[in-house]
Amino acid sequence: FLRQAAKTLWYDRPRYVYLEFCVEDSKDVQVNLDDYKIVFSCKTDDGVELYNEIHFYARMNSKDSQNKRSNRSITCFVRKWKDKVAWPRLTKEDFKPAWLSVDFDNWRDWEGDEEVEAAMVEQYAEVTPAKCDQKRPTPCNG
Repeated sequence: FLRQAAKTLWYDRPRYVYLEFCVEDSKDVQVNLDDYKIVFSCKTDDGVELYNEIHFYARMNSKDSQNKRSNRSITCFVRKWKDKVAWPRLTKEDFKPAWLSVDFDNWRDWEGDEEVEAAMVEQYAEVTPAKCDQKRPTPCNG
C-alpha cells in the first residue's frame, strides 16, 4: 500500500513550537505526542495514507500541547519544556526531510512576542489557518 509523508510547516515561538500538517479533507486523523516525538497519520480523500514521525530537537511538555483540525490542515502547538530557548531546527537529527519546511510567514523576532503568543493560543479555537491553501502536499521518497 502507498504511504507518503504530509507536507509539514513549522515555526518556533518562545513557549511553543507550531507544526502544520497540510492535508485537505483529512480523515482518520491521529496525533500521538510524547515528550520527545510526534507521530501524525491520516488518510486523504482519495485514500492515500499519510504518515509523519518527527523526533524533536529538544524535550517537549506533551501534557500542555494541543492540536486542531481544519478542512485544510491539522495544526499542533507543542509546549516547549524550556521556555525562551530558540530551536535552530525542529528535528533531533541535523537533517531536513524533503516534506518539512519552515513557515516563514510566521517566523519572526521574539521581541515582545509572548503576549502575542498567548493571544494566539487563546484564539486558536476560533481561527482556522489557511496557509496550506496554495500548497498541495507533495509525495516524498521513502
